Amino acid sequence: MTIARYCMGVIAAFIAVLAAPAANAAWYEAQSDNFVIYADDSERDIRRFSENLERYHRAMEIITGRTVAPPSPSNRVVIFVVGNQRQLRRVLDTRSRSIGGMYIPRAGASRAYVQDIRNRSGGYPHFSTVILLHEYAHHFLISTSRFAMPRWMSEGAAEFFASAIFNRDGSISIGLPAQHRANELYFADPVSVHELFDPELYEARRGRGYDAFYGRSWLLYHFLQFTPSRTGQMNEYWNKVRAGENGLEAAEEVFGDLDVLQLEVENYMRSRGLQNFGISAENLPIGEVTLRRLSRGEAEMMPIRMASQRGVTRERALELLEDARDVAREYPSDAGVLAALAESEYDAGNDAEAIAAADAAMAIDPARTNPYVQKGFALFRMAAEADDPDAAYAAAMGPMQDLNARENDHPIPLIYFYRSYIERGEEPSDNARAALERAAVLAPFDQNLWLQVAIMQAGEGKIDIARASLEPLTANPHGGRTAIIASAMVEALEDVAEGEQFALGDLQSALIASIAEMAGDDEEEGEKEGGEKGADDSEDADTDPDSEPSNLEPLEPDEIG
Repeated sequence: MTIARYCMGVIAAFIAVLAAPAANAAWYEAQSDNFVIYADDSERDIRRFSENLERYHRAMEIITGRTVAPPSPSNRVVIFVVGNQRQLRRVLDTRSRSIGGMYIPRAGASRAYVQDIRNRSGGYPHFSTVILLHEYAHHFLISTSRFAMPRWMSEGAAEFFASAIFNRDGSISIGLPAQHRANELYFADPVSVHELFDPELYEARRGRGYDAFYGRSWLLYHFLQFTPSRTGQMNEYWNKVRAGENGLEAAEEVFGDLDVLQLEVENYMRSRGLQNFGISAENLPIGEVTLRRLSRGEAEMMPIRMASQRGVTRERALELLEDARDVAREYPSDAGVLAALAESEYDAGNDAEAIAAADAAMAIDPARTNPYVQKGFALFRMAAEADDPDAAYAAAMGPMQDLNARENDHPIPLIYFYRSYIERGEEPSDNARAALERAAVLAPFDQNLWLQVAIMQAGEGKIDIARASLEPLTANPHGGRTAIIASAMVEALEDVAEGEQFALGDLQSALIASIAEMAGDDEEEGEKEGGEKGADDSEDADTDPDSEPSNLEPLEPDEIG
C-alpha cells in the first residue's frame, strides 16, 4: 500500500476534526496506571479510550525495549476531552483556526486536550488523538532516556508511534503509513536526508513556506526501522551523536553515501505493502481502569477547570472566577467544586479566599490532592511579603508536607521544599537539594524543572553533572526560552572547572547578552500566564496537523522531601 492512497484520508480526517461529538451531559473520570481522563461521553467509549492509551503505552515498551514504572497518581497525564474545535478554542482561549489539540508537560500537572475520543472506521483515531499519541510518544521517550535524540529522530519516532490503529479485539498496529503527512510528503517543500542530519544546513535552506520536515523524519525513521540491510544502523548513529560526534559525520560513517540513502528512501516512499508492528491483545496486558461519574457540581465546573489548568491571564482568571463562584454557591458542600474554586481564587490573586476554599474541600474529602497544592501555592505567595519569612514559609510548607505524607512521590511538595530555602535567601539543605533532583527524576519531561536543577548543580560546583542535565534541554527544538537559556548556560559553563562554584549572579550576567541575541523578538503569540501553571518560560503548545507544538509551560514552585 502506498502513501499516496492515504491522501483522501487526510481530507476525511480534517473534516472529522471539525465535527462535534454528541454530548451526554454526564461527565466521567477514568483512571488507569498512566492516565486520568475527563470526558462528557459514554462509559463505553471512555473506557475503551483509556484502555487503548494504556495498550499504546505498553506497545511502546515492547517495541523500544524500555519500561517505565507507573507514575505517582498526581504525575499521570490528565486528558480533557472538550468536544469540537470551536469548544477547544474557547477552553484554551485562542483564536487559532488550525489548532487540533494541546499537550502541556509539567511536573505534577501534565495536561492534554483532545476533541473526540472515538475511533473512525478501521480503528483510526480522531486526529486530535493522533496529536496526543505523538506528544505522549515524546513523553514516553524522554521518560526512558536522558540522552537527547537528534531532532529528526525525535520527531520521526513520535510520528512513527502516533501512526497507529486500535482494533476492537484489543490489538494494536504501530508504524502504519503516516496518512496525516501524505500531502506534506508529496506537495510541501522537500527536505533531504542531508538536511535532516545537518541542522545548520536545514536552517540555511528552509524557506518561509511549510516544508516536509516531519513527514520526511517519519519516512526516514520508518525506512531504517524496517529495512533489513539497515538493521541496527539507527542506534549506531544515535550512539555516535550521543558521544559528541557531529550529526552529519556520524550519518556518513554509519549510513555510507548519503546520496544512495536518499535514493533508497525515495524508492521506499513509493513502495507497496509497508510493514508495521501488529501486537495482539494478549501481549498488551494492562491494569485496571476505574470509572467514576462526576457529581453535578463537578460537571458544571469542568469548563472552568479545563481553562484554568491550561494557564490563564489575570483578565481571563477574573472572568472564570465569577463562573466558579456561581457554581460553588449552588454546590457549597461538594469537595470537587471547592477544590476547583480554590484554584480559580488563586489564579485571580485572591490568596485568602483560595486558602478558605481549599480548607473547606479538605475538610469534606481529605484524599483530594489539588486543595493541598492550591493552599500551598497561596501561602507561598503570601510568604514573599511576610514580616517574618521563616514563620511564613514554615506555614506554607504545612499543606505541602501533608500532601507529601499522602503521596510521597508527588513532585510539587519536593520542589517547594527546595524553594522554601531559596525564597528566603537561605542555603538549601542537602535534603532540599536531593528533593529537587528527585522531583526532576519523577518528571523528566518537565524541561523548566531540569533547568532549575542544572542551575542548582552548577552552583554546587557540579559542572559536569550540570552540563549533563542541560544537554537534553539544548537539543529540544521546541523548548522555547528554556532551550535558549540552557544553551546559553552551557556556553557560560565552558570556562568553569569541575568543583568550582558558579554563582547565580554570575550566571545571570553571563546569560543576558546571549539570551537577548538568541531570543530576538520572535516570542509566540497566545502565551498564557496563571499562577504556577504558566510562568515566564512557558510557551504556547498549540498543536496543529502541520506543526509541532512547543514543549511548554514550566512548573512553578515545588516542594518538600
